[in-house]
Amino acid sequence: MKYPQGMGKRVPSNKQVKTSPSNETYRNRGMSLEEDIHITNTFYLESNRAIIHKKPTPVQIVNVHYPKRSAAVITEAYFQAKSTTDFNGIYRGKHIDFEAKETKNKTLFPLANFHEHQFKHMEQVLLQGGICFAIIRFRTFNETYYFPGNLIINYWHQMINNGKKSIPYSIIQEKGHKIPFTLQKRVDYLSIVDQLYFS
Repeated sequence: MKYPQGMGKRVPSNKQVKTSPSNETYRNRGMSLEEDIHITNTFYLESNRAIIHKKPTPVQIVNVHYPKRSAAVITEAYFQAKSTTDFNGIYRGKHIDFEAKETKNKTLFPLANFHEHQFKHMEQVLLQGGICFAIIRFRTFNETYYFPGNLIINYWHQMINNGKKSIPYSIIQEKGHKIPFTLQKRVDYLSIVDQLYFS
């Protein structure tokens, strides 16, 4: 697949990509926060609390191979546009928009985990009065934080003006909000939204 402006390489879907055990572990680790959020969002939806979904990335299919009548294999496709943030929806009449990221780093969160267009999108959401934030998980400590969008934007502006390229773990502890974990609401971020916006 290709990202806009020629980023990335086309990978035929009928070829298997070999991954080392370390790459496989990292890929699986990266999915765990999203899976926890998916379970949480499903609970929110089924309990009529909120409607929040992961946003699909628009893809343009170019070629399809039909090895047999009952099956189709996409052999060439391109990302149509840059993605914005991972999740959005509506809660108590407010637009919710957030990005979810994990890090194995013990002392800081690298801002390189975000793309410039994601920062710009978050800034636009805030300007329109939406609720925007990042969910950041420090895997080593098994801690997940709600970090307000305006603070993420401030650190981004500092970075592009030759400032620090990361947010210290201590700052995320101090200015973020630790998200509680329960069985049905594994990442209960709306409990933080309630405290900040509706209390």
